[in-house]
Amino acid sequence: MISLPDLVPARMLNEFTYCPRLAYLEWVQSEFAHNPDTLDGRFSHRKVDIEDNRPFPAPGENDPPDSIILHARSVMLSAPILGIIAKMDILELDGNIATPVDYKRGAAPDVLYGAFDPERVQLCAQALILRENGFECESGIIYFVASKTRVEIQFDIILESLTLEMLAGLRTIAASEKMPLPLIDSPKCPRCSLVGICLPDETRALCQTDNDQDDKIRRLLPARDDALPAYVLFQGAQVGKSADRLTVKLKGELINDVKFHDLSQLCIFGNVQITTQALHELISRGIPICYFSMGGWFLAMTTGLIHKNVELRIEQYATASNPEKSLVLAKAFTIGKIKNSRTLLRRHLEQDPDNVLSSLNDLCERAEAVTSPESLLGIEGTAARIYFSGFAKVIKGGDFFKFEDRNRRPPKDPINALLSFLYAMLAKEWTVTLSAVGFDPMLGFYHKPRYGRPALALDISEEFRPLIAESVALSLVNSEEISNRDFVFKAGACALNESGRKIVIAAFERRLDSLITHPIFGYKISYRRIFEVQARLLARTLSGELPAFPNFLTR
Repeated sequence: MISLPDLVPARMLNEFTYCPRLAYLEWVQSEFAHNPDTLDGRFSHRKVDIEDNRPFPAPGENDPPDSIILHARSVMLSAPILGIIAKMDILELDGNIATPVDYKRGAAPDVLYGAFDPERVQLCAQALILRENGFECESGIIYFVASKTRVEIQFDIILESLTLEMLAGLRTIAASEKMPLPLIDSPKCPRCSLVGICLPDETRALCQTDNDQDDKIRRLLPARDDALPAYVLFQGAQVGKSADRLTVKLKGELINDVKFHDLSQLCIFGNVQITTQALHELISRGIPICYFSMGGWFLAMTTGLIHKNVELRIEQYATASNPEKSLVLAKAFTIGKIKNSRTLLRRHLEQDPDNVLSSLNDLCERAEAVTSPESLLGIEGTAARIYFSGFAKVIKGGDFFKFEDRNRRPPKDPINALLSFLYAMLAKEWTVTLSAVGFDPMLGFYHKPRYGRPALALDISEEFRPLIAESVALSLVNSEEISNRDFVFKAGACALNESGRKIVIAAFERRLDSLITHPIFGYKISYRRIFEVQARLLARTLSGELPAFPNFLTR
């Protein structure tokens, strides 16, 4: 059972009136994401969000003359008996009469009562708080910034009853620990900042049967991310902060900089220093810092305080401790990997005398029937051996890129060096994504927990290895974008040098940024967006909202 605060924020009553699922995500699961509307709303509130440090008078205390109305900004008050708390944008006091003023970013709507119910309920909750604190409060003001309009809201018995009904409803869904169903084809969804977390159309489509599926699923989330990763490979470089920009200096000379709001993650390779000021700024903005060895081994990640969605991690730990549920997910990851591996070979193999494709298809059917993780591991190992035998035939890089089998720790040839580096990059990407969603990336359902290994990231990345890592490696070699000048051999091992790492990182980012049509939902989004969608769908599977985890399978 998740313990929630005793006091319900008045803003959550606004959200619950608008959409119960939105309120559950924000209040129970502590999910939040900005979009242009919320950022614009924050800007509109910039003045009233400045706390007023003047003493706040209690009712009857130091009453001013009748002609004077006191104004206080950003006033936090609670009603412990009723169980509500609110930060009021502006509070106007005329003796014992209090009038809350709430700022809204849009224009005043042409509707009955002058405002929509969510805004009226939030303001009425503030009135109830003021009354419990001894003030008289019969009306309030909603100030619409876009139209510069003050709309007076009367707190009649009907609005008070609606507010108390919303308060009881929010507490009920929170106590049930069951997320409300998403809205159906609602016009509210496209402007909601949490639509990429909620996934309303996608969730309903996956819960429907083939006979009652909707014709079209709306693409409500952006196709690509605006913010992108930054990579620092210069040995001896220093990462710092200057105003609103992240800077990279080498021997005191600025070699690159980027605005923080354009940055999704910072990846540091080898001997690179980062200042405390830059570290604090990145953490405060929720931007993770990923650390790699100079050769590309993913070592660690620095983030702020762990994601607040404790409910999801409780479900993850419970599933991981249940062998039957873990095996179901492990089979899904493995089958997805084998099918996508087969698709890659089917697209590139000119001939198949060894029946690699049919063998992989047979192994998929066998994987669906296994009853133990040991049997699944055996099937996966056999599938990998057969797949890489076919993969060797589609590489056209000549003798230098000759590939016989998969080897690692350390890789002994250029293809294995490429694959190991790309697998590390993929593990990093999934570790960042899973952490952002609220998972513990270290505890998986297939890969066993091991010190320093992001087991869940390795689990869910399985089906994306052929689509991302092996596809990038194949493209780099066959297009001659990478050559023998980009590798170094030492003590029987092979690794990418600095120029090679730059080439591979650029190709990896291009692949993640490329748009593809989602095989289930039908809209076009980037692979990086698909990662987040898959992580969210895994969360919905663990909560029981989805009947089964949907693999991402290309055609």
